[in-house]
Amino acid sequence: MVRIREHSEKRLSLVMKIADAYDQHMLADVELKQLRALQAVAQEGSFAKAASRLGFTQSAVSQQVAALERAVGDRLFDRPGGPRPAVLTPVGELLLAHAGDLLGRQDDLAGALRDLRSGSTGHISVGSFQSVSVRVLPEVLGRLRAERPRLDIRCGEFDEPEDAIGRLRSGEYDVAFTVGEVPTDLDSVSLLVDPFVVVAPARDTRREMDVGGLAGLPIIGQYSRCQCTVEEAVAKVGVTFNYVFRSNDNTAVQAMVRADMGYAVMPRLAVDVDDPGVSIISIDDTVAPRLISVARPRDRTMNAAVDRFVEIAVSVVESFTTT
Repeated sequence: MVRIREHSEKRLSLVMKIADAYDQHMLADVELKQLRALQAVAQEGSFAKAASRLGFTQSAVSQQVAALERAVGDRLFDRPGGPRPAVLTPVGELLLAHAGDLLGRQDDLAGALRDLRSGSTGHISVGSFQSVSVRVLPEVLGRLRAERPRLDIRCGEFDEPEDAIGRLRSGEYDVAFTVGEVPTDLDSVSLLVDPFVVVAPARDTRREMDVGGLAGLPIIGQYSRCQCTVEEAVAKVGVTFNYVFRSNDNTAVQAMVRADMGYAVMPRLAVDVDDPGVSIISIDDTVAPRLISVARPRDRTMNAAVDRFVEIAVSVVESFTTT
């Protein structure tokens, strides 16, 4: 008797395992459009009204429900006919409860995809350098964040132009402001031709000067590629700088000029032109202006917000240069 019971229990266990496997296989054929048809019929009470709501024919909705019934292996509706509504069976009620969760997640996913594709969500990383970080980037970020408050924006600052190019190529930056020519493997938009100017103590009221006039003057300088470019340019006309102070902080350089420690040659964008303690003097074209662009990788799919970032950057610089 014990052996018969054990054999029966083992057989029942095997049958249940087979049934579970069968149910799982059948449920794998369930489609979201079938669940949506189930939900519509249950809420509307008729196949005709469900079809009108979904924008399908009644036969199409009936086919979807029939396919779902085959996948589940049970009737989902009692169809009394006539004016009486279609009524969910117990299996239909159970399936509808789970269908609501699944369809809700589908709607959430669809919304998340729309937001990401529009650039309203997701993240972008931005590379910048000191003068742009002070004069341009805050306005760009302010406008972008006002439009897309859920967008995750991360920014980093670099010292040399080569750093921006390398970080764009490595994927650390999605978009970056650059100085000079941009390599052809990157997409770029030119923003500004930024001339070099002499920043002088306020007592010097000249409006223009030749770089030769810098010979013998005390110079406030930096340890940067821009400073090397300036040194190389003025050396061609026989000028060697007499440095009395050097710093890579633009505000520190300007503060030393304000204190009458000497003169500085800086890109105009790096200068606080509203500072009453200094005088801005134009110089000849011995020192070529720098080209500022905004660049992004060409071979990577970017968040749509990168496109908007570039558009805003162009607008900000245009307004900045016309005031």
